[in-house]
Amino acid sequence: MRNPTRREREMPGLGQESVWDYPRPPRAERVQAVIEVRFGGRPIVRTSDAVRVLETSHPPVYYLPIPDFAPGVLVPVEGTTHCEFKGAARYFDVVTGTARSLRGAWTYPDPVRGYEDLATRAAVYPSQMDECTVDGERVQAQDGDFYGGWITAAIVGPFKGGEGTRGW
Repeated sequence: MRNPTRREREMPGLGQESVWDYPRPPRAERVQAVIEVRFGGRPIVRTSDAVRVLETSHPPVYYLPIPDFAPGVLVPVEGTTHCEFKGAARYFDVVTGTARSLRGAWTYPDPVRGYEDLATRAAVYPSQMDECTVDGERVQAQDGDFYGGWITAAIVGPFKGGEGTRGW
């Protein structure tokens, strides 16, 4: 039976990608883009050395070199989760001045084979930051905050993550 909450696949236009063409298991790939993140009213990272993870039905998640973050911004916290593809994730609070995003960033310090590029990188939930940009374009956060995807004009959905999409 067809899921009544699922929208029809959007067809990509010139220069766009469909998240429905992304692979499963996911693929990690380096990107040639300038990624910037602002939190607590200030820039916390700017890099052109990002890796994005692409997975069917999800907007890309951008992993940024931990040394490129401003000193003291990523504060390790207790607890882990497990991804069936990438392995055990560890979390950070993101802190600037009096602003704090609880478990607002994560990393895979010892990822499984195929995801080694993530070992020294962290991803942030764009919904918890002031602003995240890819080559100057402000991203929209993926609904649901489970996956932490970054939506830009270069991708089309529909995107998994929001209410009613769990069974997609």
